Amino acid sequence: MSRWHKMLLSGPGYSALAISRVVHSWRFSLNGSRNFSTGKRARKDFIQDLEGQFKAIREKAAAAMPGTDWSPVELRRDLPPDRADIVVVGGGVIGWSVAYWLKKKERVRDGVRVLVVEKDPTYSEASTVLSAGGIRQQFSLKENIQLSLASVDFMRNINEHLWVLNEDPIDLQFNHSGYLFLASESVAHIMEENYVTQREHGAKVTLLSPAQLKERFPWLNTDGVVLASYGLENEGWFDPWSLLNAFRRKAMSMGVFHCHGEVTGFTCTTSSRETEDGDVLRIKRIKYIDVKMPDSREYQPVECAIVINAAGVNSGKIADMIGIGSGSEHSMAGFSLPVEPRKRYVYVVHCPDGPGLESPFLIDYSGVYFRREGLGGNYITGNSPEETEEPDISDLKVDHEFFQEKVWPHLSHRVPAFESLKVTGAWAGFYDYNTFDQNAIIGLHPRISNMFLATGFSGHGLQHSPAVGCAVAELVLDGGFRTIDLSAFDFKRILQQEPILERNIV
Repeated sequence: MSRWHKMLLSGPGYSALAISRVVHSWRFSLNGSRNFSTGKRARKDFIQDLEGQFKAIREKAAAAMPGTDWSPVELRRDLPPDRADIVVVGGGVIGWSVAYWLKKKERVRDGVRVLVVEKDPTYSEASTVLSAGGIRQQFSLKENIQLSLASVDFMRNINEHLWVLNEDPIDLQFNHSGYLFLASESVAHIMEENYVTQREHGAKVTLLSPAQLKERFPWLNTDGVVLASYGLENEGWFDPWSLLNAFRRKAMSMGVFHCHGEVTGFTCTTSSRETEDGDVLRIKRIKYIDVKMPDSREYQPVECAIVINAAGVNSGKIADMIGIGSGSEHSMAGFSLPVEPRKRYVYVVHCPDGPGLESPFLIDYSGVYFRREGLGGNYITGNSPEETEEPDISDLKVDHEFFQEKVWPHLSHRVPAFESLKVTGAWAGFYDYNTFDQNAIIGLHPRISNMFLATGFSGHGLQHSPAVGCAVAELVLDGGFRTIDLSAFDFKRILQQEPILERNIV
């Protein structure tokens, strides 16, 4: 008879400490077993069996102490812990990347207690899984170029970083076909300037003339194109869900706590400081974060030392809850976090005679893009609307008229074969759009002494998530950036009204 069963049958005299020791012994035996399978079905059956045994313990304890509701062991996976060193708000790819890197960098095992709060564990509306899945080095800002290069290196060696023992190897389904940007005469000079910056910082790109384009991609209509920029290495597209799940699975295997719930408020302390101009500045510090349970009025306050706002399209609302932007218009307290959801449509089309396996991720100067989606003549395509024509964000319904009016005309002009395409599907997703300058906001908020921001990526958060997670972890645990200097993305630029503009926004 095992020690576990002897404990269950030994009567009401056992202690919670004894139970803890048995559970520890049980965990050790699993970790040391070479024959134990961690397949999904096996894990599910094992957890169900474990919960049944815990139920038996609780019933035995209740029988031993009538009139009480004491329970020696409580297994509530839907509740967050009552305390965490760091709470990451948002369980998308940025949030889980941050959580992974925090555990990766901890100096003592289990030295940092990290909790990730995600309100939608199905990710049915998550920006991560609804994106086009591209990664490129063709940016105009050195910081974005460096983030891309570091992230693609991480992805290239992903199993060295995120593989979990006894799990299948990670396959991102990475397609290295590169990005192809087309420029008209009015913007060709910008492409040339970007090319110089990209090459200076290690990007493998080349410029192509219309004649070279036609020779390399004979299916392309070069009418109106005077220059093109093509990524030779480290560009393409991959499966977003595979990257998100890999970060999530690895982080949890390293001891990260996760919770299905929604952040509804904060409990803070406030102190006052006098500025050089003699003004009084009120600084808040978060003590507790309130997490509301799903389908319930119940909420759990979580005591914490640091909060990381990685809530994507909801990060602006999280900032509002703590009073960011609630002051007078011309004061520091009056500057809100300028991040809001922007809806983008992605259309799936079928064209048997379309571009083949050599087809890149093409970005036309009209804004229309397309790339292959698997094999068999399938592609995805889309276009960003004008600022004055931003679609309603109350739902994720797709406007099919937008394809007919704003996408197909440009698409069929650039690739004549697409004149005979057929739309076979579509979806919509949200950008965490930074209305100030369409670039990331990363760093400690100047009025909330323990809230770090990692949001506002405006469409390139997925591709930069590996490097961003590392940068945020460095900022939190090391006190500053070590790998890539992202100080230009600090919130202070918003206070100073000094935008940093990325000229290659898709």
